[in-house]
Amino acid sequence: MNTCTFRAPFFNHLKHQSSNSLSIFQYSTNNSFKMNNSKNNPQLSFDESAYEAERLRLDAKARESMAIEAAEIEDDPKGWKWVIRKRIWDLMEASNIAHFPRPVHHRIPNFVGAPAAADKLSRLEVFLEAKCVKVNPDTPQKQVRFLTLNGGKKLLTPQPRLRTGFFSVLEADTLNPSTMNEACTSVGVAKYGRPIGLDEKIKVDLIVIGSVAVDPKTGARLGKGEGFAELEYGMLRYMGAIDDSTPVVTSVHDEQLVDDIPVEKLLIHDVPVDIICTPTQVIFTNTSIPKPEGIYWDKLSPEKLSQIKILRQLKAKIERETGQKLPTGPSEKLPPTAQRRQRQKR
Repeated sequence: MNTCTFRAPFFNHLKHQSSNSLSIFQYSTNNSFKMNNSKNNPQLSFDESAYEAERLRLDAKARESMAIEAAEIEDDPKGWKWVIRKRIWDLMEASNIAHFPRPVHHRIPNFVGAPAAADKLSRLEVFLEAKCVKVNPDTPQKQVRFLTLNGGKKLLTPQPRLRTGFFSVLEADTLNPSTMNEACTSVGVAKYGRPIGLDEKIKVDLIVIGSVAVDPKTGARLGKGEGFAELEYGMLRYMGAIDDSTPVVTSVHDEQLVDDIPVEKLLIHDVPVDIICTPTQVIFTNTSIPKPEGIYWDKLSPEKLSQIKILRQLKAKIERETGQKLPTGPSEKLPPTAQRRQRQKR
């Protein structure tokens, strides 16, 4: 691999070191847990309102800090991606094929028919055979998360934007019918999930990611532009949880299928998809686009690194253990995000 990133054998060496292991807990930076101090039996209780308030605060802060508009990035080499994203977002708004939250701009759209697409996904052989499924935390994939747990599988889901933590694992046998639906929401993941760190030994059999646009002929995919799906994928590769053979599936509306994503302009960390599920069809892309092999530190900007605590800790860990300074990518102007409004718990 002709990049500045470290190859798999180097990461394998790090993963087997027992010292300085990373254990990341998503609740360490807020007050979502309250300590009930009995003398011999301290207990942790989950403060749902505090967690939701903190999540909304961080989300609003993220969106406010990214004040640029897509129209201002004409000179950006990635500007072509924003042209496609904006076209799809505009189309979905004009055609009224999205549910709340609206508008869909700068989001993974909560498309009409998402449950039907999830049902098709749940009938895939790769889903039926999977024991552990990683699913993105966005609204349109909520039903996928539910079907994963309802099918007795292990669900791995990231904290939104990796701001309040890393990944959480939820297992069906720890839930009951009354809590399973809640466990598929961001609050429920925090409430019922078990936070894991980068040293967790876990095998992921299937990855489900959200998309703004996807090409059914090539498997090329565009997310909302923040790069978290790529970072999550890279970290799972670092953990040894996935490899090239791990299927990547997305669920989208049929109107999100496009034919103008130039494969030659994709970046080395862009994640292609193997299977697309829409409300009306299942598409096997037979993609030939290489999947990322890890975290490409030379592509990771200081601005993005400053957003994500676990990446800073991982970078420091690798540099400490190797005595080598990792490369840093060029500075970037982070993309805009949708305005987050207060809403009822979903």
